[in-house]
Amino acid sequence: MTYNRNSSAFAFLTILFVFSTVLFADPVDSRISAVTVYADRAIVTRTASSEFTAGEHALTFENLPTALVDQSLQASGFGVAGATILDVTAQTIFAETTTNERVKALEDQIKALQKQRRVLDDRGKILEEQHSFVQRMLQASTNPTSGGGAGATVVRPTLDEWQRLFTYTEETLGKISTEQQSIDGQRDELQAKQTAIEQQLNQLRGARGRQSKTVTVRVVLTSPGRLQVALRYSIPSAGWSPAYDARLRSADRAVDLSYFGIVRNGTGEDWKDVSLTLSTARPSLGGGAPELRPWITDVVRVRPGSSSFSNSTVINPDLVGEIRLITPPVDAELGRGNGQVQIQTRSGTNNTPPPPVETDAGLLAAAVEANVTSATFKIPVTVSVPGNNVSQKVAIKDARLSATLQFQSTPRLLEAAFLIASASNTTDYPLLAGPMNTFLDETFVAASKLKTVMPGEKFDLALGADDGISVKRRLVNRFTEDTGLTNKTRRITYEILVTLTNNKTTAERVAFKEPTPQSRDEKIVVKLLTPQEKEVGTLASPREITREEDGKLVWRVNLKPGEKREFSLKVSVEHPIDLAVSGLD
Repeated sequence: MTYNRNSSAFAFLTILFVFSTVLFADPVDSRISAVTVYADRAIVTRTASSEFTAGEHALTFENLPTALVDQSLQASGFGVAGATILDVTAQTIFAETTTNERVKALEDQIKALQKQRRVLDDRGKILEEQHSFVQRMLQASTNPTSGGGAGATVVRPTLDEWQRLFTYTEETLGKISTEQQSIDGQRDELQAKQTAIEQQLNQLRGARGRQSKTVTVRVVLTSPGRLQVALRYSIPSAGWSPAYDARLRSADRAVDLSYFGIVRNGTGEDWKDVSLTLSTARPSLGGGAPELRPWITDVVRVRPGSSSFSNSTVINPDLVGEIRLITPPVDAELGRGNGQVQIQTRSGTNNTPPPPVETDAGLLAAAVEANVTSATFKIPVTVSVPGNNVSQKVAIKDARLSATLQFQSTPRLLEAAFLIASASNTTDYPLLAGPMNTFLDETFVAASKLKTVMPGEKFDLALGADDGISVKRRLVNRFTEDTGLTNKTRRITYEILVTLTNNKTTAERVAFKEPTPQSRDEKIVVKLLTPQEKEVGTLASPREITREEDGKLVWRVNLKPGEKREFSLKVSVEHPIDLAVSGLD
């Protein structure tokens, strides 16, 4: 066999070329570019861009959180023509060294605190030795010593030497004690800091220890060029909830409503300068209503030979309630991409995505998109949310809503008028249920809760008591009389007077309620004397006075500036004298 060096070299280069076009393992430098937050999870988008040669490449996204849902992984790309995504896989990595930047930073802080603690401990030991030395020196000085043999004289310190010795001892031991107390305080402070950092570390690291996930995206390119790959995944330990600030501008009769999203990121990943979207969708509920099982009743059957219920009793399984573990379905567009997906391309070499739309800074608001079953709020500026589970407030919308003001009062319980502002949601934004801080001009009034208000719906704001409207209630008379000759009856008549005074410089509308007795027995007869029945309207035909279903009378009156009005309520209750009746004041 003849050895041909040129042919062997050619074969070697051919094999090298073949292997070079089969697979390249490329760890990519990725960043989180966009996050969509739901009530109980987040969809994170990581992007990486680089120049690639022709052939198959394995792009590895390293140091991802272990909590990400593998089934939600999806990859997409944009760049050079002729590129195809083959599949996406995830693998849990166990590392002896911490790879998460935030976890590593916390561990470094703990090491620094432990080093400071060792310095304090060493200094404490030195102080203890100094304290013991001074005590031994004081003890030795108090023992008389002789200068020679048996006949030698005993040497005793003079009074001046005693004074100097005690002064030195007192000063030295005092300094040592003061420094020891300072060291103890510093130890406690360091321990408190270390405990706090360890709690954060446990939240980020959890019981899984030092783990991370590596996601590999296999792509194949028919020609070299730049490719941008976006990896999306779902991750728990994140969410958002709505919050509001409502400020009534009394002079303008309008409500300035500030709509916020309280975003929580406990994933361990910092979201730095990301495009943030808040979604009202609830994927945890599933895609459809749960199936209802038939309600079956049957006789409990006992096995032969058993005369009573015991551990051997056979129960019809249809009688036992079903316990089901419902796994939230994965969004269809987040399904794992194991099939071949063609990369989007653009003609030319400029693959830069289009610039964001510029908006007037004074009118920044989240862009709302109403879908069939949910709405999304796209925050118009980039947002940074640390991954340490600390809540962060982001602005969604500021709106001014026209308001109708009215005072409400229940004088029987409290002689005060409470201001209520009624407004309509004239925005395109659904106002989800959440906490609300209420202000009257610049004064904080109360913390309350707003119910869900859809676009076009009305809602009320309770703004607290206002002394500008004076409310007084007085029981004018309670008269009891017995009537009848043969069938003795007792009649009790109540007369109540409510006085309203408008001390404001503007006209105001006031509504107040007074209860009337409600009979539950035909022998108990209730009569409304004042106001007369013809003066009382209903919900269908309202008047200044209307009656509610539970018998309450509601007055709705307009008061001019400085106006004072009195309203009388007179009612009687009549019943047989020998009938015991409850509910009579």
